[in-house]
Amino acid sequence: MFHRRGFAVAGVMGAVVLLGAGCEDTGATKAGSAKGKGSGAAASASPSTDASASASASASQAVMPKLVGERLLDATVLVKKVTSAPVELASAYRDVTLPTDPTAWTVCFQTPAADSPVTPATAVELSLVAPGTDCPERAGAARQASKAPAPAASPTPTPARTAVPVSPPVPPKPKKPQTPPPANDEPVFFKNCDAAKAAGRAPIRRGQPGYRDALDRDKDGVACDK
Repeated sequence: MFHRRGFAVAGVMGAVVLLGAGCEDTGATKAGSAKGKGSGAAASASPSTDASASASASASQAVMPKLVGERLLDATVLVKKVTSAPVELASAYRDVTLPTDPTAWTVCFQTPAADSPVTPATAVELSLVAPGTDCPERAGAARQASKAPAPAASPTPTPARTAVPVSPPVPPKPKKPQTPPPANDEPVFFKNCDAAKAAGRAPIRRGQPGYRDALDRDKDGVACDK
């Protein structure tokens, strides 16, 4: 009786042990399954979180606006939306000076370039030209072309001089002295000097026809000379 009971008890105990072991295995399996599901859910949730963080970071990253072609007044408003750093201004031509108020000038060059990422501390540099002025090919170019020195004029060759013989001057021919007309055998008489002049014979020298002392008032040997 003892033995049977002992066997019976032993049999019952064995069944209880097996049943307990079965329950433990089942619980462990369920726990493992639940843990695996939790890890999968966490793993599946992680990419979504990273994407949201990346999208948020992209949305918060500011970029430099395009300022080339804008007036400085409008460009300054756009710059202040992305950075609070001071804006440095310069003339696009090195030989042109910026005025005291260049707000109407046009932006030709910008640093940073358009669409570059910026922060509130990013410094901005703008190169400007006066209204109606074309932008240079590069910042800092000269507005007026430098004048090249004029080439030195080549000396003009001096033509060779040819000696030309100079004829000596010909002295003028001496005038022949006027000889009194030949004396006429016929006597000539002039009543007065007017008559002699009218006949074309005045003045009358001594020895010539028609001369007489009455016509020679100053007695110099020439009658009707005055």
